[in-house]
Amino acid sequence: MLRLYSRSIPEGGVIKQALVVKRVSGWYVMLTVQWDVNPLQPMPHGEAVGIDVGLTSRDVACYVSTSNGLLVKRPRFFVDAERKLKLLQQRVSRKRKGSNNWHKAQRKVASLHEYVANCRKDWHRKLSHQICNSTGMVFVEDLNLVGLSRGMLGKHCLDAGFGQFFNILEQTCFKRDVYFQKVDSRKTSQICPSCGTQAGKKELSERTHVCSNCGYITDRDVAAAQVVLVRGLAAVGHTVKMLAEGKFIGIPVKQESPHL
Repeated sequence: MLRLYSRSIPEGGVIKQALVVKRVSGWYVMLTVQWDVNPLQPMPHGEAVGIDVGLTSRDVACYVSTSNGLLVKRPRFFVDAERKLKLLQQRVSRKRKGSNNWHKAQRKVASLHEYVANCRKDWHRKLSHQICNSTGMVFVEDLNLVGLSRGMLGKHCLDAGFGQFFNILEQTCFKRDVYFQKVDSRKTSQICPSCGTQAGKKELSERTHVCSNCGYITDRDVAAAQVVLVRGLAAVGHTVKMLAEGKFIGIPVKQESPHL
């Protein structure tokens, strides 16, 4: 049975390449289309939001923290399926290699991997649209994702899929006319977003940002997201003074961050 899941080919487009991909759910054909078009890149406008990504916040697993105080809980896609995956792989090891039962068990393992990947991608798309609903500019950290994947929490970083999320978020911003830019990620958790004072490194157990200079108190990850916001606005030509004038999302004196 042949099923078509595709957008219409744009007028004047020419198919340059067809890539046939085999997955456990079936065969797919990915078309590369070329056509003369000059899309307008989104310009900085409207309200801005800074985003800090991570694995933990306080006593919950937090995936995204925004400069306006939103904390999004991190789903554990692979970790939740790991027990079932171990069971399926044990069943594969007990089958005679090359037999029909061995191939059936292999397909079940591959099907679970594909299901986890599809769930992760679907959640990334929904979260990216939620972020773009009420903003005109999105700023994220320019992280060394390869280095993170090789660290002590590499499995959890790969399960979170930060690279895929940033790519989907950038695509969603382009479709919805939202400006997207990456900024320097160094020392975002060490600087006070209110006065700019560098407070030094914090312990991982220290989840609240308390500035000894200006007294600003907020969640540690929210403060990092606000530093990302300030750097992003500076990169596009806006200043912190414009934040205080109310032209963009301001930084309150004291803030309690809601959880999603």
